[in-house]
Amino acid sequence: MKVFLVATEESGDRLGAALMQALKTRLGPQVAFRGVGGYEMAAQGLPSLFRIDDLAIVGLAGITQALPKLISRIRQTARAALDEKPDVLVIIDSPDFTHRVARRVRKKNRTIPIVNYVSPSVWAWRPGRARAMSRYIDHVLALLPFEPDVHKKLGGPPCTYVGHPLVEQIDELRPNAQEAAQRTEGTPLLLVLPGSRKNEIRRLIEPFGRTVERIARTVWPLDIVIPTTPHLQDLVVRETARWPLRPKIVVKREDRRAAFRAARAALAKSGTVTLELGVSGVPMVTAYKMASWEVAIARRLIRVPSVILTNLVLGENVVPEFIQNDCTPDKLAAALTPLLTDSPARRKQVEAFARLDQVMEIGVAQPARRAAEIVEDVAKRGKS
Repeated sequence: MKVFLVATEESGDRLGAALMQALKTRLGPQVAFRGVGGYEMAAQGLPSLFRIDDLAIVGLAGITQALPKLISRIRQTARAALDEKPDVLVIIDSPDFTHRVARRVRKKNRTIPIVNYVSPSVWAWRPGRARAMSRYIDHVLALLPFEPDVHKKLGGPPCTYVGHPLVEQIDELRPNAQEAAQRTEGTPLLLVLPGSRKNEIRRLIEPFGRTVERIARTVWPLDIVIPTTPHLQDLVVRETARWPLRPKIVVKREDRRAAFRAARAALAKSGTVTLELGVSGVPMVTAYKMASWEVAIARRLIRVPSVILTNLVLGENVVPEFIQNDCTPDKLAAALTPLLTDSPARRKQVEAFARLDQVMEIGVAQPARRAAEIVEDVAKRGKS
């Protein structure tokens, strides 16, 4: 079986690598991989067409600036997939790139089955994409449990909840007895998560720093930890150099996970990390800022009552979010300070997060294995 995979961001690279490993477990030497991916997929045996480092973009402004390069890489990737004639094409997340590849491939060769791993956020904005996807996607592998129903209601392709990769990382994310005690006793540890991209960090690091300063006036002593990635470490060090309370900056995976297990609360950028915190049982306050013109467009398009994944999965707005003009140190500090004590606000979040086990099938779901089963099935049906 020849599988052509396309992933252009780190998160997609991790998913792709796990899928490749699961397919090798199922098929052994009878599977071969081609396509586009990062370091983890390369370690599983994928010879990537090009490096994906410079394709990681965010927001409408980022897409506009990178458009010429994106178009060139999209064409290159689609041509390679058509030349390979794989048994199945698997596109992973990054819909601004991967779905354009899929449409080009389907237009030129309708016999190549196409699987979409990670559904676009059709539940949040542009719901018409679901019906449009049914013309070029044969199956969607969903990370969020409510997405199959959404695709069914919107007329999208067949969609299966395979499980979020976080469900396989519970031992890394949840505290042992000693770490659980640290969450409620001794010096509180506050996680600060300003984002995983440079423009996000530059917009949020200043209000987050002033928020920490305000909290430290009433909660003392206080430990601050900022988990980040190696390529962003220097930026975070520079941007936090003027903070009156200096944070500990960690970049290794094991140090990041240890911080999650010990944290009493978190101040985080809206995004995937909110689900990571929820699964870890860490109460949080979330915030986001973007360019004013992006906000104007987003407000016209977004159709959900919250942009926090944890809230959407739970079906309840448990986690407070402060977006744009509401993202001020005073408001953030007022919402975050009670989470560092045994308050009703803290207990409400902790109790809600306990429901995630059932909703997300934690302890039951095996995302990569489920995904591999469906990919193999779609490939076999494509041959028949």
